[in-house]
Amino acid sequence: MDIAPTIADAATEFSAHEKSATPADLHIRPRNLNFASAVIERRRWVGGDPFASAFFNALSVTFPKGELFFIDSLKKFVNRVPPKLRGEIRSFIQQEAIHSREHHCFNEHLKDCDFDISRLEQTIAKVVQDIRARSEYDHLVATMCIEHVTAILAAEVIGNPAHLEYADEDQRNLWLWHASEEIEHKGVAYDTWLHMTKDWNPLKCWFVRCSFMAKISFGFAKNRTRGILDILRQDGISGPRAWFGLAHYALVGKAPFRRTLWPLLQFFKPGFHPWDIDDRPLIKLAESEYEAAIMDEADAGSQEPASTGSRQAGLFKKVA
Repeated sequence: MDIAPTIADAATEFSAHEKSATPADLHIRPRNLNFASAVIERRRWVGGDPFASAFFNALSVTFPKGELFFIDSLKKFVNRVPPKLRGEIRSFIQQEAIHSREHHCFNEHLKDCDFDISRLEQTIAKVVQDIRARSEYDHLVATMCIEHVTAILAAEVIGNPAHLEYADEDQRNLWLWHASEEIEHKGVAYDTWLHMTKDWNPLKCWFVRCSFMAKISFGFAKNRTRGILDILRQDGISGPRAWFGLAHYALVGKAPFRRTLWPLLQFFKPGFHPWDIDDRPLIKLAESEYEAAIMDEADAGSQEPASTGSRQAGLFKKVA
């Protein structure tokens, strides 16, 4: 068997690690939407489905602390990258600061619905604390991996209307808006990683990012499952009913886990880049759904973010 062409192809793919596939005409635009007044009027706000509601609720709890970590991770590199990427990092920071602010509000509304999310908050705080104890390059690769997970979930949420088809309107708009911006900035952390590791051995780059993604994926699935089961237990669903119901939702019915498995595995491919798939049409699709909630850019620039935590507001002011 002649393996020379295979080896040559693999070498070519590994050498592509320095190349960004981010569209040259991509414009990352922070949209200063405000959903602070979007009260959650029913616990099962996703069309009365307890499993779908618990899935989104558990995910939301991770965002305030998680996205502040992403901001801190990329801020370390903002003055060490080319001008175009520097501008994209700043727009990324603006978007993530607003996401953190709005999901803080969403989580407060969950508490108003008598959900105790303290255990979920402690879990994400411990995860973030453990990663922060590592090097700045570990912070960057962890951010890159988690951003890929959120981007593929975002594409699934927008691309498959069944996920939020019967959700309460305000919450639906919040999640579609957030998902659209996750897609829009999905390549920023990855491009930062490419630039900062451009002098590394390509095989080392591939191994580091893939080993991190394996750990991140396992931890994400484990912790989100625990969080969902915690919320379901508070909603009166526990034991086998909770486990089988969650398995059916995640893998068989709307199946957000099963439907994002293949996009997740693409990350392990040599030469991978998040923009290998140009899914900007999903951004336009999402915006068409929440168009009435979008502020004019002039208005957005003149509005102060609602105060939902001094650090969230301070971060937005600092980068705006």
